[in-house]
Amino acid sequence: MRQPCGQPPHPPPATWQHGGVTAATHSSLFPQVPESADAVLDGLDPEQREVATALHGPVCVLAGAGTGKTRAITHRIAYGVRAGILQPASVLAVTFTNRAAGEMRGRLRQLGAGGVQARTFHSAALRQLQYFWPKAVGGEMPRLLERKIQLVAEAAARCRIRLDRNELRDVTGEIEWAKVTQTVPADYPAAVAKSLRDAPRDPAEISQVYAMYEQLKRDRSVIDFEDVLLLTVGILQDRHDIADHVRRQYQHFVVDEYQDVSPLQQRLLDLWLGDRESLCVVGDASQTIYSFTGATPDHLLNFRTRHPGATVVKLVRDYRSTPQVVHLANGLLGQARGRAAEHRLELISQREPGPEPSYVEYADEPAEAEGTARRIRELIDAGVPAGEIAVLYRINAQSEVYEQALADADVPYQLRGAERFFERQEVREAGIALRGAARAGGNDALLDDVEDLPSQVRAVLSTKGWTTEPPAGSGAVRDRWESLAALVRLAEDFVRARPQATLADLVAELDERAAAQHAPTVQGVTLASLHSAKGLEWDAVFLVGLTEGMMPITYAKTDEQVEEERRLLYVGVTRARLHLSLSWALSRAPGGRASRRPTRFLNGLRPGSAAAGPRTAGGAGGVERGGGRRKRRGPVLCRVCGKTLTDAGEMKLMRCEDCPSDMDEALYERLREWRSGQAKELGQPAYCVFTDKTLMAIAEAVPGTEAELAGISGVGGRKLDRFGADVLAICAGEEPGEVDEED
Repeated sequence: MRQPCGQPPHPPPATWQHGGVTAATHSSLFPQVPESADAVLDGLDPEQREVATALHGPVCVLAGAGTGKTRAITHRIAYGVRAGILQPASVLAVTFTNRAAGEMRGRLRQLGAGGVQARTFHSAALRQLQYFWPKAVGGEMPRLLERKIQLVAEAAARCRIRLDRNELRDVTGEIEWAKVTQTVPADYPAAVAKSLRDAPRDPAEISQVYAMYEQLKRDRSVIDFEDVLLLTVGILQDRHDIADHVRRQYQHFVVDEYQDVSPLQQRLLDLWLGDRESLCVVGDASQTIYSFTGATPDHLLNFRTRHPGATVVKLVRDYRSTPQVVHLANGLLGQARGRAAEHRLELISQREPGPEPSYVEYADEPAEAEGTARRIRELIDAGVPAGEIAVLYRINAQSEVYEQALADADVPYQLRGAERFFERQEVREAGIALRGAARAGGNDALLDDVEDLPSQVRAVLSTKGWTTEPPAGSGAVRDRWESLAALVRLAEDFVRARPQATLADLVAELDERAAAQHAPTVQGVTLASLHSAKGLEWDAVFLVGLTEGMMPITYAKTDEQVEEERRLLYVGVTRARLHLSLSWALSRAPGGRASRRPTRFLNGLRPGSAAAGPRTAGGAGGVERGGGRRKRRGPVLCRVCGKTLTDAGEMKLMRCEDCPSDMDEALYERLREWRSGQAKELGQPAYCVFTDKTLMAIAEAVPGTEAELAGISGVGGRKLDRFGADVLAICAGEEPGEVDEED
């Protein structure tokens, strides 16, 4: 006998307490369709079952990270459909990305509820707008503007406001924010001031551009994606007959990631609902990290106020992460303040215990990158797939040093949500400018009265947007500055290692680095910003660069902005299933002053730290010192002139770049040709076999035994086993794979 809706039925014989519950975040690719409605409920834990059987009235599901929220709501829809309570065509499930909507449709098909509509807000609104436009407005619907940036550029030009490429992107983002918060052009300056938002330009100027942009759209009969929502809202408000038509079609609504709803999306949802309350929302205020796009958790937090009779279910059983990871995640939120923090969820891990999160303090950023790459190499060698490992950072400009470190460690990687460093527009433009200045030499007026290399680089890059102080706020302008600042730091590090280096030498170094990173993208370790990691998970996660000024970011000024940074770190922590590493560097460059402090968010959580007040001495109580890099390198001396080496490439060669080389050029070319064939056979970039510097070192040393080959930097035990015989054969003038008759 079926239980009344809203009440959990009796659990099946294989109860969740005795192993019947199945993992919330992993499922078979091709599961069998459940035979009955009750079978849909098999394997759900008590709270998930409560969600799945609460089919009437408003329902609010507060779901922590890794608790199986998508599983719960898809089983809810499927149970209602299979039980005959919900008609598939009457259900509209709404989420925020096409990927999430596709995943939801796939799960519903696997559960026997394939007729349900699962769409993004924009997709659902666009279908309705296209269908009702002839009836509501008449004529042909305006053309949808796929990319608004060109029209924004024209609007700025007509206002006689000059915007470069990155400012255009930022102003376009401001227009999108204004529209989703239902702010008209005239009200934009006041709205910015009220929200304490950092505008990329004078708000009055942005208001002008915004107004002209809207005028140009009207003149050309085009609409943008925000207009799709605005126009659908307008039609549903003004035409009650059309609103009634939509409400007859869709009678049950499910909204995922409800903490990310904007005011405009909430208005559309209200119009879809009318005076009904057949709504289920799912969200977690502690994962609100997109407020800069107009998202707000207020609708989730106010749900019970707006719907006093709502059923509220909390999902806190974490099936993703180990108790050790969950303990840290709970600790982070335990220190949070503000309204969202009042509704935080205390997660309970359902997994077997795993390793404790590691806290690693490094002397400088290169040491942090190398130490991270070394630990990743160890995980891969221990059997963790490279695709199940991620390095997460706060801003995209941090990726370059990790790209280089992973390449040096022969670890394949892929970038998510960002271009490769040397493929970024501003980096390419900077390279062209530096190359031109190097070619001009003393004839470039820009370099008059500028002597040292870093000053020359600063002078050149100042024409591309670099300044001594970073710009206020976030967005494209800040990202561009960070990329250029990374080049300035690279010049400073380069001249520290090679005091006599010229601008032409630096350009050659940049070209070599760029060439090494232009290899085809392969399946490997994920490099991603914390924002782009939302919704993803890995077996091992490395959270890097966790210092004050980066986490929280320097432009997080208000209490709420700082709290959003804490939530961003929480999202990063909860991406890890088993292995979690948190690290920071005390200085930027080797030999720099150790003036940095670990993020305040770890105070009281990392071993040896206090919950408040100044940082205690690092290294105590379990905080590791990332000293492997310095111990391994030690004072490395040039084998030609005896000078101390600091550059990684020079240390591989065991000599200064400028010192005479006794490299066997013919041997080097044979090694390169062999490497090319190996890389092609393995389907990997050439650097994953051996880097150029390692091949040069081999061609200079010409090793005759395994011990001599193993002594060359860049030839580890794994590579010795895999490639050693071939390399030694080539060094002996033989063909790889040949076997000597005496052997």
